[in-house]
This record gives sequence, structure tokens and C-alpha cells, in this order.
Amino acid sequence: MTTQRLPFPVPDNRAHYFVGQYADMHDLVEDLVVPEGVPEAAATVLRTARELLRQSYYCYEFSTVAVMHSLIAVEIVLRDRIPGAGKKPLQKLIKQAVETGVLTARQAEYLDYGRKIRNGMAHGQTTHAAMPPAMAVPMVTTSFTIVSELCAVPAN
Repeated sequence: MTTQRLPFPVPDNRAHYFVGQYADMHDLVEDLVVPEGVPEAAATVLRTARELLRQSYYCYEFSTVAVMHSLIAVEIVLRDRIPGAGKKPLQKLIKQAVETGVLTARQAEYLDYGRKIRNGMAHGQTTHAAMPPAMAVPMVTTSFTIVSELCAVPAN
């Protein structure tokens, strides 16, 4: 068996559309801090989403993966906050969260938009998997914010 030695990462050519060098990626994600009180399962997912954004300097498509991953954190917290959440799909969780006052209509709108993007990619309906970081960072920030807000209120 021959082993393949992969090259060290090099910047994706598209990275220079949004930053000059890798060190500048810190500025894009510096506000994405996991607050106290977030369950470890969700916190780990949020930290991973943040690092995927940072690494999109080398692999542009990681910014899209970061958005999809950040939604997992929201889903984890929603399942914790909604009585009887069970294995309901995210769409039903969002609807129930609005009905029970766990989410605002605006939060639900953002989450539903992200859910549609995630589902389109997960089910092969969306073929363009590269989301520019300028679009991905606000979406990941929204997930961080919603998780933070949900965790500021004690679980039922």
C-alpha cells in the first residue's frame, strides 16, 4: 500500500476576495464567542463552526459547512428547551418554539432560512456549495446569538 502525502494547505484563490492574509481571518470570527451556560454539546458545535469559518481561508467551501454546522447547535438547544421535542424535524421544532414563545417570529424566520439552505445541500438539491464568508459569517453569528439568547433563559 502506498501512502499519499498531502501538501500543506495553501490559501484558496477566492480567500483574497475577503481578506489579505490568514491572520485577518481572526477579525471575521473574533466576536463569535460561546457564552457561559451553553450546554457543552452545543458549545462544541459552535466552536467548530467558528473554526470552519477561519479555515475557509484554505478551503473556501468550509464557510458553507460552518453555516450548516452552526444550525446543529441551535437544534441541540431547541430540543433542550421545547417540551416533548423528541425526534421532530427542525422545521417542526421552529414552529413549536414560536408557538410556545421560545423563539420570536424573527428568530424563526432566520432559522427557517438557514434550515432551507441546509436541507437543500443535505438532500442534493443545491449544487453550489460555496457560500462566501461575507454571507456565512452573519448566518453563523445568528446561530451564536440565538443559542446565547435561548441559554440565557432557564430550560423548562
